[in-house]
Amino acid sequence: MGKHYSRLTEPLVRESGKLRIATWDEALDAAAQGFQKAIDQGATNSFGMFSCSKATNELNFIAQKFARSVIGSNNIDSCNRT
Repeated sequence: MGKHYSRLTEPLVRESGKLRIATWDEALDAAAQGFQKAIDQGATNSFGMFSCSKATNELNFIAQKFARSVIGSNNIDSCNRT
């Protein structure tokens, strides 16, 4: 299998408006901070999730469960309904 140069091979974080290479711990911490910020700002106005029709039913279920139960937002949509 050849190397795909358009694929990400390491985590990136945005710092001062620019992406930089990060460790997995840094990237996961940044993601967690982003979720916490959405919760703190009121998730119904600051968070939305869109899932894909090519994902499994189980993956779409867990996505909506995460948005509603963890984040506290009902703002979830999917291209399944189109």
